[in-house]
Amino acid sequence: MADEKNDDLETYLQDHYAGAVGALELIEHLEKANADDELGEFFRGLQAEIEADHEQLHNLMTALHFEESSVRNAGAWMAEKFSRVKLGFAGDETKPLRLLQALDTIHMGITGKRLLWRALQAARGSSPVLRQTDFARLEQRAIEQAERVDQRRLGIAQKALAPQ
Repeated sequence: MADEKNDDLETYLQDHYAGAVGALELIEHLEKANADDELGEFFRGLQAEIEADHEQLHNLMTALHFEESSVRNAGAWMAEKFSRVKLGFAGDETKPLRLLQALDTIHMGITGKRLLWRALQAARGSSPVLRQTDFARLEQRAIEQAERVDQRRLGIAQKALAPQ
């Protein structure tokens, strides 16, 4: 039974790790597409924070003797590439509707990360490794990231969705 729980935890962490791979790809693309304006600066800052969270998750997986899943990571990478097609990022990456949809996607990913940290906080009593991590701080950082993304998202929604 303990091995099955470890397998479940490993799968859960691998899924979130792979999700961050896709998110970082999308954010990097948005940062490059908006490199010359304040939105590019916003994406650069967000990317640095999400990379730090991704590294935190990697360190946690390493401490638990879990490996990242190259299959899941490749799937997340491919899903991000397909999402660009869906979002229409073949041409004008700065179009307000495309930015709104991309920010929706990023917001959902950050929400998933917040839920990851909460779930691990709830399970922390079962593992000395989990007890060593300040999940409350990580959850708070995810809440702050989501709020900043939502502020940008709502500002862009005014441009993207306002009737002409």
